[in-house]
Amino acid sequence: MSTIDVNVDAGESYGRWTLGDDEALFALGLVTSVNVACGYHAGDPATMRRTVRAARQRGVAIGAHPSYPDLMGFGRRQLAASPEEIGDLVTYQLGALAGFCAAEQTVVQHVKPHGALYAHAAHVNAAGDALARAAQAIDDRLVIIAPAGPIAEELHARTGATVAHEAYVDLDLGDDGVVIVEARPRQRDPQEIAERALQAARGILTTVSGQVINTRVDTICIHGDAPNVVANVEAIRDRFAQEGIEPRPLADVLA
Repeated sequence: MSTIDVNVDAGESYGRWTLGDDEALFALGLVTSVNVACGYHAGDPATMRRTVRAARQRGVAIGAHPSYPDLMGFGRRQLAASPEEIGDLVTYQLGALAGFCAAEQTVVQHVKPHGALYAHAAHVNAAGDALARAAQAIDDRLVIIAPAGPIAEELHARTGATVAHEAYVDLDLGDDGVVIVEARPRQRDPQEIAERALQAARGILTTVSGQVINTRVDTICIHGDAPNVVANVEAIRDRFAQEGIEPRPLADVLA
């Protein structure tokens, strides 16, 4: 049986505004890691604590999901920030999540930048390096999640960080190997999502132009704000069970 981590963006509610149903996702038995919003694109202290607690109770490994400070744009707009500023943004948000994890008797496993920051860190070496080194300065055991293939490999070579290779299954992949960020995720066919997940678990990614990339994939991402995310997760779970693929947390997959 092969293994792969399944990560989901969650904790993205804010105040009285609710986005997604994180606990329902965790209960489906597919999600093994969660990227918790840290207050800059979504999330607030109470939401962070609830998300960390729910993840701990379900045995879901916890990661920080730092973003540009862009609540109005949900972190999906590119903002001007120097590498030093990016490092400080990561330090601030990771520190906040680490505090909640300590209070809930658990730990942070990984760091995965959100939205426009994810794309910028993938495209600009100085930004990716600043992000990785900020995380390492807090805890050099933290895993950095980056696009599968050369981008992840080169980030590891430059910084020495442990880098997990990620594939997206509910968003399209550009020919540059980086996910195409949508301002508003659209509903997709769950069976199509499940087939993408299966191919990703086998190390096969297909770009928007039909180019096939064969690469290592450690983790696949599902978006908690997708309109039909529960149906997507159920379809992936069923397909993985049929094909003998076991979802496991990143620490297990990378080991």
